Amino acid sequence: MALLERWSSSALETLARAQDTAAQMFAPSVRLGVTGLSRSGKTVFITSLVHNLMAGNALPFFEPLAQKRILRTYLEPQPDDAVPRFDYEGNLAKLTAAEPEWPEGTRQISELRLTFEYAPGAMMRRALGATRLMHLDIVDYPGEWLLDLPLLDLTFEEWSRQSIAMAREPSREPAAKEWLAFLAETNARQKKNEQTAKQGAEIFTQYLRKCRDDALSFSSLTPGRFLMPGDLAGSPAFTFFPLEAPGGAAPPDNSLWAMMARRFNSYKRHVIQPFYRDHFARLDRQIVLADVLTVVNAGADAVADLERAMSDILGCFRHGQNPWHAMFSGRRIDRIVFAATKADHLHHTNHDRLEAILGLIAKKSIARANFTGAEVKAFALASVRATGEAEARQGNDRLPCIVGVPLKGERLGSRAFDGKEQLAIFPGDLPEDPALALSPEWLKMGHSAAHFVRFRPQRQRALGFGESPVLSHIRLDRALNFLIGDKLS
Repeated sequence: MALLERWSSSALETLARAQDTAAQMFAPSVRLGVTGLSRSGKTVFITSLVHNLMAGNALPFFEPLAQKRILRTYLEPQPDDAVPRFDYEGNLAKLTAAEPEWPEGTRQISELRLTFEYAPGAMMRRALGATRLMHLDIVDYPGEWLLDLPLLDLTFEEWSRQSIAMAREPSREPAAKEWLAFLAETNARQKKNEQTAKQGAEIFTQYLRKCRDDALSFSSLTPGRFLMPGDLAGSPAFTFFPLEAPGGAAPPDNSLWAMMARRFNSYKRHVIQPFYRDHFARLDRQIVLADVLTVVNAGADAVADLERAMSDILGCFRHGQNPWHAMFSGRRIDRIVFAATKADHLHHTNHDRLEAILGLIAKKSIARANFTGAEVKAFALASVRATGEAEARQGNDRLPCIVGVPLKGERLGSRAFDGKEQLAIFPGDLPEDPALALSPEWLKMGHSAAHFVRFRPQRQRALGFGESPVLSHIRLDRALNFLIGDKLS
């Protein structure tokens, strides 16, 4: 049966590749995957990217636009009718309202097609008046779905062993206390029972949620769909949990172990494999967003967990340049961006330091994953700026501050913010040596550590009467140029 499933899946992939290749001959397209870890700003990134391109706003480091070779950019119906459309208009309305607010985060996969009419980079072709078309198909999906892909290569026993070992790590054990107690009282050889399965899955999911909270800010959490099950909530494919492997002879088919193993395999077959086949395997380029500031705030254990998650992420990609026989071998993601979002929550003098910290995290992950054949870059960016900058005086010292309205409920020391008052805040400094931010010692330094709070979006201004508002950003154009600039040459 497993062999037949693999043949069937392979046939479907081959057919999809053939159809995709035929379409590319008439209108080239680039499929850009946009994902991110918890609260990293995927929705805001896509909305700002599309709006700034369509409005022709200042993107000085996006070379095709800076060279005035992009003649027109507009939205078209997406190619995949079975995928929900990304709500660009609704998200833009929230960001540009009189009282702007952040749009809701990604809960499911969605797609948007942006079409470029552009003049080629070659002088002779431009002289001949040649105009080209390129479609950019933006595929938005939750980061938890990406983190699930490594499970395809694991057995239930392997995943159980890894999950239990992680839960017993000192940094996670307090959050896992209730689940580990339940596990200690559960025998893998006991007779299968639906109520035991349901209770164990619920307690295990609660543990994962605690790990995702700001206090811990862990990134490596599987199964990721347990955190956002959607319409599959309560189904048998979501009702399982790790178990201690029983010693001795194999447990009987009516045992709890056999039941959990079957459901783990069903989760892979019915949840992970369709996402991989229908969406992930068709991507050309990928950006992975991460809220590195919140992770750094949470401490060295959270940073180490982000490194582990990035290593797992890199292991998922079909590496390398797209070969001529891509119709049969599938597309390859040949450029990947890791982006530390919310750079505007720091003064610009610290932006390079944030980028260096992310670069060090990504570098270690790439080395561990033995990544070859694709280009990877790390950027610190803000898709939509929520703050301005100012300078405050404290005695004879001048402190570089950021100015904005902290979100209601945010705290800085003993002070809680009401979500209405605009304040100038000195966020502190990141260390010059990025390795220091990855060590436990940095958070013990007190006065030299940075303190990060979240802000409401600013009111957006228009360049002139009746014109579209400008969604000001940081390094969005640099990331965009790396991701697709070469495709518009």
